[in-house]
This record gives sequence, C-alpha cells and structure tokens, in this order.
Amino acid sequence: MTSWSKIFVSSLIATSTLFPLTQSFAAEVKPTVIRLSTPYVGTGNRPVGYSNYYSTTQTLGLIEKEFQKDGIKIQWNNFKGAGPAINESYANGLVDITWIGDLPALIGKASRLDTRLIAIAGTNDNAYLAVPPGSTAKSFADLKGKRIGFYRGTNLHLALINTLKRQGLTEKDFRFVNTDGPVAYSALASGDLDAIFSNQGIFPVVDRGVAKIIYSTKQEPQVNRLSGYVLVSSKFEQKYPETVQRIVNVLVKQAAWESDPAHKTELFKLWSKSGLAFANFVKANDGVDLKRHSAPIFDAYNISLIKQKLKAGQDIKLIRGNIDVDQWIEPKYVNKALQTLNLQNFWAPLNANGK
Repeated sequence: MTSWSKIFVSSLIATSTLFPLTQSFAAEVKPTVIRLSTPYVGTGNRPVGYSNYYSTTQTLGLIEKEFQKDGIKIQWNNFKGAGPAINESYANGLVDITWIGDLPALIGKASRLDTRLIAIAGTNDNAYLAVPPGSTAKSFADLKGKRIGFYRGTNLHLALINTLKRQGLTEKDFRFVNTDGPVAYSALASGDLDAIFSNQGIFPVVDRGVAKIIYSTKQEPQVNRLSGYVLVSSKFEQKYPETVQRIVNVLVKQAAWESDPAHKTELFKLWSKSGLAFANFVKANDGVDLKRHSAPIFDAYNISLIKQKLKAGQDIKLIRGNIDVDQWIEPKYVNKALQTLNLQNFWAPLNANGK
C-alpha cells in the first residue's frame, strides 16, 4: 500500500470512529425542570383541574411518569389568576408549557408574547348565566342595567360579549363586575350581584339552591362557546424540541383515552377530584361529543375557530393587534404523536364548517 493510500484509509477509520461521537453531541440536552401551568383550580384552592385532557394529565401525574427516568423535575402551577396571570408569567419567562383559554391566549400572542400553539385542548365547553332563585329574569334582556359578575380576560369574556352582540345587546347595557367564581357566587348569594356568567363551576352553587341557570351557550354558535389551547414558550421549544414532543405524545395519548365513551364514568370521577361533584360533569357534558371535544388536531375546523375567535375579539376591541394564525400554530408535534401512537385515523378531520 502506498503512503497516500495509508493516509486515506487512516482518515476513513478516524472519520468512522468519530462519527458516533458527533451524533451523541448533537443529541438534545435535557432540561433540569419543566414548568407547566393551568388556570384551573379546584375547590378549596386544590391544584386539580378538570374539563380537558391536559388537566387529567396533571391529576394522573402522567408527565411526571414520562420523565421520571430522566431525573427531570416537573413543576406545576395552578394559577388562581387564570389566563391573565399565565400571560404575565410568559412575559416574565416563568412558564414553559401551559393550557390556557382562547381569549387570553389570543390576547397574549397579539401583544407579542413569544408562544407557539401546539395542540387544541378542549372545544365547545359551555358557559352559563345564573341568577338568584327569586329573580324573575329569564334572559339577558331582562337584566339590562343590572350587575353581572364574570372573570374579565378569560375565555368567558369573549363568549359573553359575543353572545350579547348576537342578541342585539352591548356591554353598555349592563353593569359588569370583574370577579372570579367563588367571590361571584358569594356576591350573588348576598345580593351584591344580580347575575353571574360562569363555566360549569356554577353547578354546585345551583345544587345548593343559591342560583338558577336561565341561559347557556349551548344555544349559541360554536364560536361563542369556550375553547382552550396548549401553548409552549418559543425559547423552550427551540431549545428542547424532543422534550416538547414527548410531552405532546403523553397529552395525545390521554386525549385518545378520554375520547372513548367507555371511559366517561372513570373520566368524570377523575375530574371530580377537583371538588366538583360527579353529577356536575354529567350535566355539563350532556349532549357533548367528548371525542370531538378532546380532539387535539389542527384540522380546518379547529383552525377556522381560532381565526373566528381572533376576529371576534378584534371586532369588540378585546384583542388589540393581529396574529398570523398559520404561523402561530405548530402542528408537527401532534402529527408526530398521532404517527407514534398509531392514531392517524382516530379523529376524523372536519372542514371549516365543522362537517
């Protein structure tokens, strides 16, 4: 063998020896902690949510189990301040991944929070208008000039204003009071509020005879109902894409489990760990297609809903700014999870009209 041949062969051997090392250096460096959050807080401030697969994942500790072997700490924060508090945490770099309602998610992105929308997590949840048992009001119109309590900046806010708009009413027709659920329920009982607009957390109050429901968004177009999204900090996603994928795999697997009608009883029992009664979830989900409700996919229908909610929020000046929705969403994690879990055909994609 000539000297040049020996040099060439030696170079090949050296290159083949170094290649695996190069590959290992390219592997993702794992985070030491993953900071997850949700606006759901159970009764008595217990850190237990409900109503979507993201909350169930927290209750079951599924993300902790996924990363246990890696020694990665999972840190949960259940924000009593709801969506606005989560947006503030994103702005201060204090959260990595969250579930958040549609309006605060859109407000945050329009205000240039650096987030990506990586999964849909709950659509077509309903909100309810409730009054004291002795009230003669039977509709929003009957409450003109009255005090209505609700939590501003949450997905309830958009649902309320759009519902009023569809009925030919505006914010100016009422005296709105910004208050969270527990405070609102007490104020209704004491007579300090004439009505409250709330989510399914109102049912225990109704069961105790403190309130009665006179209207719900079940009678409204789907764009006026409540939706939620899973967001990730762009910095976290860029640094730890494999970690984000593993989390989405866990979420999609749970979403599929919750979509099975055979699991409904067990699911509602898990949600009742929040302190709301099992019967409350039966009432709230009467007529709800849980499979569609849990669909994490970015089909034409879910993307259309995001764009409709964005425009609706802009039209009534709740969202000041614009969003390129097609750039904001990142479907690759859900799509990869569907392939990994062999769920490609599990959720039938719908067109923009929901057909």
